[in-house]
Amino acid sequence: MNRTIKSYTLHNYQTIPQVASLSEELIHDIEVVGRVLPFKTNNYVVDELIDWSNAETDPIFTLNFPRRGMLEKRHFTAIEKLVDENADRETLNKKIQQIRLALNPNPAGQEHNVPYLGEIKLKGIQHKYPETVLFFPSQGQTCHAYCTFCFRWPQFSGMSELKFAMKEVDLLLKYLRIHKEVTDILFTGGDPMVMNASTLEAYIRPLLEPEFSHIHSIRIGTKSLAYWPYRYLTDKDSDDIILLFEEVVTAGKNLSIQAHFNHPRELSTNAVKKAISRIQNTGAQIRTQSPLLRNINDKPEIWTEMWRKQVDLGCIPYYMFIARDTGAKHYFEIPLEKCWSIFRRAYRRVSGLCRTVRGPSMSDHAGKIQVLGVQEVKGEKIFVLRFIQGRNPKWVDIPFFAAYDPKATWFNQLKPAFGEEKFFFEEKPGKLLVTKPFLFE
Repeated sequence: MNRTIKSYTLHNYQTIPQVASLSEELIHDIEVVGRVLPFKTNNYVVDELIDWSNAETDPIFTLNFPRRGMLEKRHFTAIEKLVDENADRETLNKKIQQIRLALNPNPAGQEHNVPYLGEIKLKGIQHKYPETVLFFPSQGQTCHAYCTFCFRWPQFSGMSELKFAMKEVDLLLKYLRIHKEVTDILFTGGDPMVMNASTLEAYIRPLLEPEFSHIHSIRIGTKSLAYWPYRYLTDKDSDDIILLFEEVVTAGKNLSIQAHFNHPRELSTNAVKKAISRIQNTGAQIRTQSPLLRNINDKPEIWTEMWRKQVDLGCIPYYMFIARDTGAKHYFEIPLEKCWSIFRRAYRRVSGLCRTVRGPSMSDHAGKIQVLGVQEVKGEKIFVLRFIQGRNPKWVDIPFFAAYDPKATWFNQLKPAFGEEKFFFEEKPGKLLVTKPFLFE
């Protein structure tokens, strides 16, 4: 069945027939919160994923549509008042911008990951770990639909000063010629799979040349399998996308689709199953990842089902993340101890084929920090942590300890255990020590 994507935003979402079944209060909340946080969905999500008979608590509805609780009460009230008073655009936009800046729009020190090429700041590249470069193609700075938890929500909100994007593939290639330590390129966004096949090809094909033999893996971070699987089936250039994937694999590169699935229902349609199979037939791998989200997937049974379904479909469970400290985090966040408990209870119910997954982990300024557990040592309750990745590679896989805090939802809320003043990777309390400034060579 051919499908043409139809997008819905704050301007036209009320043309969705099913919206008529929503309460006036819920529609009002969408109108208010949608002014601050980006809102976009599409006909596949609306027609095939959302349970409209139970929209008030439906996880896919909550993943796509703004809810009152996604703004703090004071912020909601301020925007509601201006909307009700029909405030002029300048006044409303000023307040919206003020609230957005209070929502930590650039979490985990992402601006510190942006490298230079001579005097040129490469705003479309992040290079946090020696072997991996993230590339943000400018044509991929949107998505088929927006997740309400998205930590890159400023990309879609007109906050251009905080946007990571770059059009010039030549600058990427020049950077990679210098940095031979790089083995992996991750195309991210937004969503690179919103680009047409010829644009994606222009970015990827040069990496297949012999001079880039040090690039072993090409990754594509995408939500398209969950939100628009027809990208690989019936879009006008779907066949060209599949041929490009085959070309990458034939060239001897590992192609990994980093697929974002937040709930088992996103794996349930015939379209997504066919799209997964078609990608796998090219020789590409599909690795799956998601944050752990209150109101969406905060039960171990959900993760058990999701990992099993992914393995049944030939995918590789990869990461369980902790929701980043940005945007609507207060609506989705879960205390670290509960994150670990959910992970552990789900993990112990699945076979070894599902246990490729790592987590729960935080992509903090210092690196990817995994919560290994909660223990009591000499009468002190502590978090046991380790780096899966670190700004300094020497930190990787070293266990370290933080004082137990039942309310902590992110690493910056933790303090060292056993009365220590600083963590081993800090030069002094709260200050990160980086011994190799490879990012800015």
